[in-house]
Amino acid sequence: MSSPQTQPRDETPETDGPNACPVIESLEQIGSQWRLAVLHELLSGEQRFNELKRSTGANARTLSRVLDDLGEMGFVERRLEEDAPIATYYSLTPKGESLEPVFDEIECWAGSWLEECEN
Repeated sequence: MSSPQTQPRDETPETDGPNACPVIESLEQIGSQWRLAVLHELLSGEQRFNELKRSTGANARTLSRVLDDLGEMGFVERRLEEDAPIATYYSLTPKGESLEPVFDEIECWAGSWLEECEN
């Protein structure tokens, strides 16, 4: 029998409504491999589509979808320069920039706990 203060193991945290877990909600927004890769790359500053494609290793279709998703959620903004040649630039919004300390903490944690990945 579980105590009233603990959740039985077969129940998952609520992801919608007033009792939603903020950690789960946050990870649903930024938690995909490609979203994290793009957000991390953009921490270094504005980049063109092809620069992001090269640095993340994502194919064009995936990158386009991820950038659209991140834009809709308010993490990334798009800037179009119509000079020849036309160029599209992507950068983080203040909401996206606010994730920098989160990435710093993840990198710190990885340095302590994922040492076997360096071999």
